[in-house]
Amino acid sequence: QVQLVESGGGLVQPGGSLRLSCAASGSIFSISDMGWYRQAPGKQRELVAVIRRGGSTNYADSVKGRFTISRDNAKNTVYLQMNSLKPEDTAVYYCNADVGTKLPGTLEVRYLEHWGQGTLVTVSS
Repeated sequence: QVQLVESGGGLVQPGGSLRLSCAASGSIFSISDMGWYRQAPGKQRELVAVIRRGGSTNYADSVKGRFTISRDNAKNTVYLQMNSLKPEDTAVYYCNADVGTKLPGTLEVRYLEHWGQGTLVTVSS
């Protein structure tokens, strides 16, 4: 079993900052891509940022220059530093990771996509 647990959401004023964390635990052999998605009320879930194991990143245009994704491979943790927050950043933020688990009795590693439970970020004055 693999679990992703997010933390760091909350209420912040426009222009403020928050840092989200997501720690993966369980039967983990390796983690490839890790990312953050968000879903605002009445809207579809959208990609915010993704980071590959080697460190390369991609961002949604709406957050470029304001958000920074990073990861600590030793801790199986991904972070999202959010600066200059805007009311339109209000959403539930979900952590996502492609987690590799070694199949018992074999050399095979199987990668499956996992999601966290979500953490609410509210940007309001």
